[in-house]
Amino acid sequence: MIGTKKTVMYHGLKITLTIKEGKMKTLHKILLAGIIQLCFTHLTYAESTLNKIQSSGVFKIGTEGAYAPFSYHDTSGKLTGFDVEIGREIARRMKVEPEFIEGKWDGLIAGLDAGRSDAVMNQIAITPERQKKYIFSLPYVISEAVLITKTDNNTIKTFNDLKGRTSAHTLTNNFAQIARQHGAEIIGTNGFNQEIELVSTGRADATINDKLSYLDYKKHRPEAPVKIVAADTNAAQTAVLLRKNDTELKAAVDKAITEINADGTYQRIWDKYFMSSLIH
Repeated sequence: MIGTKKTVMYHGLKITLTIKEGKMKTLHKILLAGIIQLCFTHLTYAESTLNKIQSSGVFKIGTEGAYAPFSYHDTSGKLTGFDVEIGREIARRMKVEPEFIEGKWDGLIAGLDAGRSDAVMNQIAITPERQKKYIFSLPYVISEAVLITKTDNNTIKTFNDLKGRTSAHTLTNNFAQIARQHGAEIIGTNGFNQEIELVSTGRADATINDKLSYLDYKKHRPEAPVKIVAADTNAAQTAVLLRKNDTELKAAVDKAITEINADGTYQRIWDKYFMSSLIH
């Protein structure tokens, strides 16, 4: 049987096949079907995250659900908190529904990388290290890191006093990095409440965390034997964390945050969770 050479191009790659004439029509169909499938697959992967959100009507937000007052469950079991309410407002202004994907802190960013969420909202501080791999929305909270010790601890008075001491943290957060920079040994935890527990029982010398989280904790647990001994004067900016190439989604989120600030919604949510006199 005479063989016929057939050349096809795909993404700049030239493929030449020798085909028996009796199988030509069948192979034409197979090649055409394969190329169409590859093209549709390519278009699917090329679709932007914003388009997917708009098509599905759902904005998936990764959050901890155990970090009051930003993301936690109230007495009825409902997920609430400052970040959660801001997230709901962002979704509403994007004309989609929010779906919160809860998980431990150390898995939130991994969930974003894996596509399980479209964004992360859990008091994610903007840091140079994170900016290498991700993009951030406009900031929606500005606060400062504070150094927390047990009430009767008089040996730690500044961040420099952490050298050779233990500090309790979730291993990948920016507060742990601050502690490491000052020479502390990190004790791994599952979150802020465990960090405070370790400090108050003397199993850790200190912890560093957001000032607003500490004030909220003391508001509900005034008897807790912990205190602030120092504050980082470089205020941290918190924003929505997004994948590096999701620039269209960033623009939509930024637009929503701008609207939330402009119409008084931000102030209303802020006053619900924090003292209105605090700078934000």
